[in-house]
Amino acid sequence: MTHDPERHTQKMIRIKAARDKMMATKTGEKGLIIVHTGNGKGKSSSGFGMILRCIGNGMQCAVVQFIKGSMPSGERSLLKERFADVCAFHTMGEGFTWETQDRVRDTEMAQAAWHKAKDLIRDDANSMVLLDEINIALRYDYLDIADVVRFLTEEKPPMTHVVLTGRNAKPELIEIADLVSEMKEIKHPFRDQGVKAQPGVEF
Repeated sequence: MTHDPERHTQKMIRIKAARDKMMATKTGEKGLIIVHTGNGKGKSSSGFGMILRCIGNGMQCAVVQFIKGSMPSGERSLLKERFADVCAFHTMGEGFTWETQDRVRDTEMAQAAWHKAKDLIRDDANSMVLLDEINIALRYDYLDIADVVRFLTEEKPPMTHVVLTGRNAKPELIEIADLVSEMKEIKHPFRDQGVKAQPGVEF
C-alpha cells in the first residue's frame, strides 16, 4: 500500500478505467431469484432493506412472512402503517416451530402462505416479493421444494425479483438462484453475553 498521493491517483485512474470497461459489458436486466441464508444475523434484515430500496425507487412490492407470527416487528409496523399503499404485507405464520409444537397446523399455515406468495409473485405490478423465513418452512418439509423450484423457474414473471430468507436453504433452491448470500455468525450477544433480543436490532 502506498501513501504517495500521486501514485495513489494514478492507481485509482487505472482501477476506474478497468471498472468502466467491465461495467460497459453489463447491460442485461432480469428479475432475480435471491437467497439469503446462513446461521448469522441479517437475512431478514437484508431482505427488508431491499424492500425499502424498492419503495424508495417508487416500485410496488410485497412481503409474506412464513414463520414469524404475533411477535413484534419494527419492519412490519413501519410498512403496514406508512407504506401499505405500495407494499402488501402478509404475516401468515404463527410463530417459531418450537413454540407452535403443531406440525399439522404449521404445514397448513405454510401452505396458505405459499398460496398467497404465488398470487403476489404472479402479479407483475409487484417488482419484488420478499418470502421471509420460507427456508425454514422448506427445511421442515412444510412445503414441497420441487413445487417451489418449478414455480420460480416456470411461472415467475421475468422482471419480478423474489427474495427468499432463512437458514439452511435447500441445495435445489441455491442451484436455481441468481444471487445467494450466506450470513456467517462470528459473535452474537445472545450466546456470548446472555443479551436478549432487543428492538431495533433483532425486531
